[in-house]
Amino acid sequence: MKNIVFFILSFIYISSFSQNERISVDLSEFKIKPEGYEKAKQNLKKADALFRKNKRGSYLKALPYYLKAYEYDSENPELNYLIGVSYLESVQKKKALEYLKKAYFIEPYVSMLIHWQLGRAYQYNADFDNALKEYHIFKKILKKYGRNTDKVNKRIKECESGKILAEIPIDAMIIRLEVLNSEYPDYAPLISADKSMMIFTSRRKGSTGGLLSEDDGMYFEDIYVSYNKNGHWTKPKNIGQPLNTNSHDATVGLSPDGQKLFLYRNLDIYISELKGNRWTKPERLPSTINTDAVENSACISFDGKELYFIRGKTLNPETSNGDIYVSKKINGKWGKAHKLSNVINTKYDEDGVFMHPDGKTLYFSSKGHNSMGGYDIFRTVKLDDGTWAEPVNLGFPVNSPDDDLYFVMAANGQDGYYSSVKKDGKGFMDIYKIDFPKEIKFKDDEKITDIEAKLTIVKGEVSDAETGAKLNTEIKIFDNEQDLHILTAKSNSVTGNYLVSLPSGKNYGMEVKKEGYLFYSDNFNIPKSESYQEIVKNIKLYPIKKDAKVILRNIFFDFDKATLRPESYSELNRLKKLLNENPTMKIEISGHTDNKGSYEYNVKLSKDRAQSVVSYLISKGISSSRLTSRGASWNEPVDTNSTDEGRQNNRRVEFKVIAK
Repeated sequence: MKNIVFFILSFIYISSFSQNERISVDLSEFKIKPEGYEKAKQNLKKADALFRKNKRGSYLKALPYYLKAYEYDSENPELNYLIGVSYLESVQKKKALEYLKKAYFIEPYVSMLIHWQLGRAYQYNADFDNALKEYHIFKKILKKYGRNTDKVNKRIKECESGKILAEIPIDAMIIRLEVLNSEYPDYAPLISADKSMMIFTSRRKGSTGGLLSEDDGMYFEDIYVSYNKNGHWTKPKNIGQPLNTNSHDATVGLSPDGQKLFLYRNLDIYISELKGNRWTKPERLPSTINTDAVENSACISFDGKELYFIRGKTLNPETSNGDIYVSKKINGKWGKAHKLSNVINTKYDEDGVFMHPDGKTLYFSSKGHNSMGGYDIFRTVKLDDGTWAEPVNLGFPVNSPDDDLYFVMAANGQDGYYSSVKKDGKGFMDIYKIDFPKEIKFKDDEKITDIEAKLTIVKGEVSDAETGAKLNTEIKIFDNEQDLHILTAKSNSVTGNYLVSLPSGKNYGMEVKKEGYLFYSDNFNIPKSESYQEIVKNIKLYPIKKDAKVILRNIFFDFDKATLRPESYSELNRLKKLLNENPTMKIEISGHTDNKGSYEYNVKLSKDRAQSVVSYLISKGISSSRLTSRGASWNEPVDTNSTDEGRQNNRRVEFKVIAK
């Protein structure tokens, strides 16, 4: 009779696969001893009340009570079943298998969902063959009663993908970052492009306000920060107000230079900026980004012109099933967001979007594509025509049958960080580092050989050339060949630090400026084939005064000629702007050469080149009375003439203030 009741009740829930089965445990049938019986019944009553709330947090709360009852009667099949199901709905899914196997061994008809639950448990333990057996048995049951098989078909597909991916594991080293993790959930790591700083979310003890969530009994989310000192992460600290409040505050995105932080609050995305050593009060992003649906997970492109983020498919946070959207900044404002193509977005859930500083590689988590279960991390690349390549699963063991989320990649394309639940964890989601090989093999004949990023990181500090004081400056990057402004960054007002990402394949000009100072100019001509590199440039700005000098590093001439090349125009226009902003300033333009060739020849060449600059400025409206030119030949070197690099530095055009 009891088994018939189980069949009837299980049949009611079989179409929705609800975990809230009304299975009751009768300890009296398996009464072992009088002492402890009443206490076990009380624990069961508390556990059942929580279990039937059918919420993820309630399963976690029910578990301790079920386990206490289990100490009294470990051979009760229903109790073993409910413990197994509770574990499946927690972060410790792998522990479900032993209890479900035991329940089935004692009573094969403990529930009509037993094969579904066993399939899930085997899948989370990466035992795909046994998982497939259980799913196929359950599929036959569904067909017998005319029920929809889509959900189990999805699981079968995941296990088939898992088998393929597990057969060819990638050669990646996955390391749990002990110093960052706690006994509580730690997740959503964000890093600056040079890995100097990590910001992440934690629900550990000591949260702001010290309050517990009614949903799951855990502390509210808070934001923590750690710094990379000599290759080691420091002990994380609560980042404090105004980023953290008494409610939930979670990290979702960080600009490559670590100066802009995107947060998740109240189902929307907020932004805060680092001003000196303090973060500004977070501000909600505009309605072009935030809507009545859930918006979470965001990443800004290296140039600050695109924001990739997740928007829910529905207004219900519990069933939103997010898609990836992008909004472009137009005239300083975020434009209408557009959903990325179905090459990337699926009918299932996407989350954890991250655009690499190379400007073309997008990482995200998805329950679709060829996921092996839960969220898997995928990689896609924006092609030259603006479309996206077919996403590729990052493979096993980076991905697992459980959720793998919030992946970010360092600028070098070799060090990844993400959140996962693994055997060496402390029972909840932890933060891991992944050391990738340069070549990843995903299938027998399919490889990604260029996982190492093609970009250059330029970083350093900006200071006053005379006092050494750190300066908050505006840093602009230009495409010299196209005469296009690519990005604007700022140096920090307290540290003077700055960082810009320059994807390979362009001739870049850099301008650093601040009111009251002469601008600084630099050039980075980076071939398309150039692999990752970091360049440290500590920049000194000179106050505008007589005899101050600036090297114009983005002035280009044809070989052995004084003809200005078009890629020089951006730099010359910046000099013109400086002169217009300081109408009484007079300057001397001087040309300089290396020591190749005769002195007389280089005098003429350097003078002609200086005069070409003067002529250009005059053609743009600058009075000739404010400009003089001079050819210095090789008399004033700034570097050695014994190396190619030194000679290149000596071949230059500079200007000197002769009247302020």
